Amino acid sequence: MTSPFAFATATEILFGRGQMAGAAARVAAMGRAVLLVQGATGSRADGLARALEDRGCTVARLSIPREPDLPMIEDALRLARGAEVVVALGGGAVIDAGKTLAACLTMARPLMDHLEVVGQGLPLDHAPLPFVAIPTTAGTGAEVTRNAVIGVPEARRKVSLRDARMLPRLAIVDPALTDGCPRAVTLASGLDAITQVIEPYVSTRANALTDALCRDAIPQGLAALMRLMQAEDPAARDSMAWVSLCGGLALANAGLGVVHGLAGPLGGLTGAAHGAICGVLLPHGLRANRAVVSDPALAARLDEVAGWIGAAFGHPDADMDRAAGLLADWSRGCGLPSLTALGIDADAQGQAAEAAASSSSMRANPAVLSRPALCALMRDAG
Repeated sequence: MTSPFAFATATEILFGRGQMAGAAARVAAMGRAVLLVQGATGSRADGLARALEDRGCTVARLSIPREPDLPMIEDALRLARGAEVVVALGGGAVIDAGKTLAACLTMARPLMDHLEVVGQGLPLDHAPLPFVAIPTTAGTGAEVTRNAVIGVPEARRKVSLRDARMLPRLAIVDPALTDGCPRAVTLASGLDAITQVIEPYVSTRANALTDALCRDAIPQGLAALMRLMQAEDPAARDSMAWVSLCGGLALANAGLGVVHGLAGPLGGLTGAAHGAICGVLLPHGLRANRAVVSDPALAARLDEVAGWIGAAFGHPDADMDRAAGLLADWSRGCGLPSLTALGIDADAQGQAAEAAASSSSMRANPAVLSRPALCALMRDAG
């Protein structure tokens, strides 16, 4: 029998090529004073801004040049005051920033009071403003998650602002927005997306609905990313957008694991890009979990994952050690840097192993990994 479970996601999801065409009308129906959160250059958001203005909206535009941190959010609030609806068009950093601002604009308390780990982790005291998420990369799945990751420089940590009411009012996933994404970004974000369908599948909190999403998405994501490393391919872009969406849906309801448990602290300590960290850690995290997992059902799931990875490289009978090696070698051959090349030294690795114990991502990991095991995992990742 299927075990009981709960599942929460964005109020509405629009998926497919061409869905962006209706974005302005949908946003304008939620509010006339729009905060448009965009990437560093903002050029991708020009068309949406014009379409909103044509519908009588006032549009304040905010560029997010890097992964958001506490000082950036506090500065952005000065521009954001008066907004009735927040729209984020960009990658995961842009969506996290927009999601945070939608929550902050209705807060009565300081943001720090609501942050996990470094703050009090209090639930929001008021519902956020309506929030619309429009991803332009296929990676984080942030368009359907209930948290936003924020750097806290003083603590040298990346932590979550989390509340069920932070789920977007509308997520528009148009794969055409990812066409032509640079190769290095495609690789790192794609490996993050694949990680985010693997970790919920082997999670201790997996359920029937997240399983249904992940079983199809894992092999599909591997095949699509391999095609994109060879040439631009619209069908593969569509597949990766779907896999990324599945990952967001799954992680929001079944949790993550050791890769994200370490990636958060490592990113906070060094500023290295989240997707690249996840990509380089993934094979080694899988290998470490399979070596010590005690639950036979979770061991069987890890073996399934090994089979899917092996099959992508022509070795469907590969065990986890072989599969992890194949994935690590392929990723490196495609240009994914090692941890050391990302600026993550032994000291940062040691601190991350210590900090991972308090990471929310580690709570659903399929195996208990000791601090020495975590350090060994990161050493293996270079």
